[in-house]
Amino acid sequence: MRVAIDDRVLALAGVLQALAQVRRIADTGQSEAAQVDIALASVLRLDAETAEAVYGDAQDLRKGLRLLRDHLANNPRDEALGKLALAVLQLERRFSRDGAMAAKVGAGIASAAEAAGQVGTSHPDVINQLAELYAGTISQLSPRIMVQGNPHYLGQAGVVAEIRSLLLASLRSAVLWRHSGGSLLDFVFRRRDMAAAIDARLA
Repeated sequence: MRVAIDDRVLALAGVLQALAQVRRIADTGQSEAAQVDIALASVLRLDAETAEAVYGDAQDLRKGLRLLRDHLANNPRDEALGKLALAVLQLERRFSRDGAMAAKVGAGIASAAEAAGQVGTSHPDVINQLAELYAGTISQLSPRIMVQGNPHYLGQAGVVAEIRSLLLASLRSAVLWRHSGGSLLDFVFRRRDMAAAIDARLA
């Protein structure tokens, strides 16, 4: 059970960390390159054997872990971030029930991973490829995830592409959370266990 809780915590931290960049770029037009790289790399590691391996190193999720700890303590730094995360967790259920779409997304990610091996994970070509994949599949699910921000930046193609690629990353983490046994009931019955797992990771 402890391993499962730890895996769920890492996955939820991945969701929040990716979405924090969505919020940042939507408001300012700028993202943190290292954080984007961590998020997009997690999308491309489809064959990772453990939750930690999905992110390369759990230490890279410290920002997401702190955000999750704040939300579990009912002291979020950004309430809109929590609402966006809930929307992604709900979207994951609709996505996972659509086998054809999941297969199409898997094939698209495999193609993007091949490209990333040549030009780098955060190369604009890879970001655009992941963004187009998201737009052509997941964004068709209803209701769509709506990102609020500065209209000036949200009208820029590069910003939109990066946001879509990060939304795909957040969904990848949501799928991992579900596969680790996660459910919305965790936030009712497992808050203390999750908080303890977070504290152990941040120690």
